[in-house]
Amino acid sequence: MISPEAGCPVYDVDLYDDDVLSDPYPHYRALRDLGAVVWLPRNGLFALARFDDVRAALRAPGLFSSAQGVAANDHVNEMSRGTTLASDAPLHDRLRAIIAAPLLPRALEEIGPQIRAEARQLVDDLVDRREFDAVTDLAQHLPLTIVSKLVGLEDYGRGSMLRWASATFNVLGTMNPRGCAALSDVHEMRSYLGGPAIRERLRPGSWGDRIFAAADRGEVEAERCPVLMRDYLGPSLDTTIFATANLIMLFGRNPGQWDLVREDPALIPGAINEALRVESPIRGFTRHLTAAAKIGDVTIPAGSRVLLLYASANRDERKWHDPERFDVRRRASDHLGFGNGVHMCAGLHLARLEMTALLEVLAERVVRFEIGTPVLALNNVLRGLASLPVRVS
Repeated sequence: MISPEAGCPVYDVDLYDDDVLSDPYPHYRALRDLGAVVWLPRNGLFALARFDDVRAALRAPGLFSSAQGVAANDHVNEMSRGTTLASDAPLHDRLRAIIAAPLLPRALEEIGPQIRAEARQLVDDLVDRREFDAVTDLAQHLPLTIVSKLVGLEDYGRGSMLRWASATFNVLGTMNPRGCAALSDVHEMRSYLGGPAIRERLRPGSWGDRIFAAADRGEVEAERCPVLMRDYLGPSLDTTIFATANLIMLFGRNPGQWDLVREDPALIPGAINEALRVESPIRGFTRHLTAAAKIGDVTIPAGSRVLLLYASANRDERKWHDPERFDVRRRASDHLGFGNGVHMCAGLHLARLEMTALLEVLAERVVRFEIGTPVLALNNVLRGLASLPVRVS
């Protein structure tokens, strides 16, 4: 089939369908095999699924713009304009500088001991139990305990953070029933964070409080403060939680790889990169083309919306040898699990810190992960687990 829009291959499958979300990798391979650019008529999107093309697009924000939104639907793109995620320079740079300040490596050194101590206590408790859920008992603990305190949200906000974070990503897909249902949670989050009493609810000196302090100094408009607070939820919660649980699942399925990490904990950073490559928490976002772009043999028209599939790029056979194999010795630091370019995940250093702290203690205490049947958390944009029973020895 040939698309009349650009003369490129067509893949007549809804990438946001439940069956596709449950097992996306055969579809990603099909897209990569079809060509550098593929038209998705069910979604009204052009798709880039190969590593080099996705990375090049992420590094060309002037052409592959975020200012018109990064969702796969017009409604959310319209309502999200002007956020850190849905903006280009210079606005993006100004907003990101504010939210990224406490997430930089030097700033995180202050909370490193707290995170490592919390990780040790958590792992000791779970290992003593022998059986636990790698999602709800292990992966969720540090982000919910540490991040909620750092952001400064009170109990009500903390109790809602997971639901809000999941909804934030669901609405960035198509407006299928899952995306539509998530809109009410997104509006609830906006109402809470944008309410007149939010500043009084924040712990003094917290990340949220610092945003309002930046507005007091004239560094950002006061009306943008609730928007910036939302930026701490998704990047600090679901993505880290899913990545952590995926690590346990991969080590359970590949005990020889866990043996390597136990014997040499210096492999932990590489293991984290490899897990983010093999099971990328973020499937991908869209971009708006500001001008016509030729990719391979296809010229995509200006004004088109293009889906950049990070998770497919991370398994591209053109980039990686035996890409579906989990190998902690692989040099995978250039994976796209955190994105790339100016919109690279601002919370990546915090995520690495949390995962490293957990793996360091697990490597001391656990010889084997015996995993049960994983339960997938269906989300339009994220891929991760809702549950993973584990028995350790």
